[in-house]
Amino acid sequence: MKLGISKISRGLAATMIAGIVGLSAHSAALAETTIRIGHVLADTHSWHKASTDFAKDVAEKTEGRVKIEVFPSGQLGTEKDVIEGMQIGTIQGGLVGSGSFQFVEPKFGIIEMPYAWTSREQAFAALDGKLGTTLADLLRPKGIEVLAWWENGFRHITNNKHPIVKPDDLAGIKIRVTPDKVRLATFERLGAQPAPLAFGELYSALQQGVFDAQENPLSIIDASSFYEVQKYVSMTGHIWGAACLTVSSMTWAQVSPEDQAIVKEAAVKWGNAQRQMVADNEVALIEKLKSKGMEFNEVDKAAFVEALKPVWDSEKGVFGPELLGVMDSYRK
Repeated sequence: MKLGISKISRGLAATMIAGIVGLSAHSAALAETTIRIGHVLADTHSWHKASTDFAKDVAEKTEGRVKIEVFPSGQLGTEKDVIEGMQIGTIQGGLVGSGSFQFVEPKFGIIEMPYAWTSREQAFAALDGKLGTTLADLLRPKGIEVLAWWENGFRHITNNKHPIVKPDDLAGIKIRVTPDKVRLATFERLGAQPAPLAFGELYSALQQGVFDAQENPLSIIDASSFYEVQKYVSMTGHIWGAACLTVSSMTWAQVSPEDQAIVKEAAVKWGNAQRQMVADNEVALIEKLKSKGMEFNEVDKAAFVEALKPVWDSEKGVFGPELLGVMDSYRK
């Protein structure tokens, strides 16, 4: 009888050990998180260069517990696709232009209001400070966590018709814009004919003459080879935009607090590096685009600022006095 009990005890012990080992293996598996990050720009752009270094940094510092895979050129879909995917958990992360979040949280439009920022540094101070914290807090209940604010940059107008010097020069110009309310209102106010189109379709639309014009930072004009299908670059600088490095809240919850801290620290570090890439390349990009045959001109910015004041008036109710007050504290 004792022998039987001993055998049973050993059997139970073996079963318990196997269960513990299995549970440990299961826990280890849960601790390993893969975050697929999608963006719409080319793999030659600073977004991609910095995000791939960010991925390597995170893998090293978390000892493989967090693995980041970066998918450029719209491989995971449009920016809207990426945002919606993060909300439902089918896409884990995204590097997305700040204006694209307006359909989820309209207050994000405040970042890309026309002539909101007089310098990159002014915008960085706001987004690295209370404005950025406030907007991130608004996005979190929508299922998306902001890891860091990277840079898209000042947007300029390119077209195939003529140099744009004053607002009236945009009359009748068919211009592609991002699919957000503020951008459409901006160019309608300037007398152009704006229409939204997915970024991945823009080159061919310009090539085929569906649009006369588009507006983007110089880095995107270069990385997307728009110099092949556009002639004039008018340095309007009408909007400065951020790039939001974000992750699905569902995915974020799978990462331990210790690894979350590592990921966020790396996101800020490589965001600063990406910002510096933009600054370092600005002058060189102008010369490169000129060598590709593009013609540059300055504009009457005061006339553009005056023409776009009604856009600010129309959006005040969306942003509210508190958020506008936070923004204005950085614009003084």
